[in-house]
Amino acid sequence: MKSIQEIIAQEPVFLNDWSNKEEVLSDFDGEQWNYCSDKKVDRDVNILFASYGHANYSGNAWVLFEKDGELYEVNGSHCSCYGLEGQYSPEVVVLSELENRLVNGTFGEDDWSDNNFKKELCHFLDVGFKLNREEF
Repeated sequence: MKSIQEIIAQEPVFLNDWSNKEEVLSDFDGEQWNYCSDKKVDRDVNILFASYGHANYSGNAWVLFEKDGELYEVNGSHCSCYGLEGQYSPEVVVLSELENRLVNGTFGEDDWSDNNFKKELCHFLDVGFKLNREEF
């Protein structure tokens, strides 16, 4: 597993339905839908890795970002009726736990909304890659 400094120093990765920082943040802020939320999107962040899959009338998103030298993640999902608006709730990332989710779990192995990013995230973090979902 890379150190926080090594992770931050890399070029950002945007996968599936996202190709840049503004797409990520605007999907969470809901301004494009005139959605009013008390959860404001912090635009002063360094997005490191972001993936959003949108298939089968649903969406699933995961974002890793840095702010003030600390890593955070944001998760979001939706059905066909809504988007990611109002779901911007950053949580501190513990690298050992993130590694555990990748190595021992099915994190990044999406079989519904097509938000598959496990292989790319394992490479980004220098974690051994293996799929854990049998039907995948």
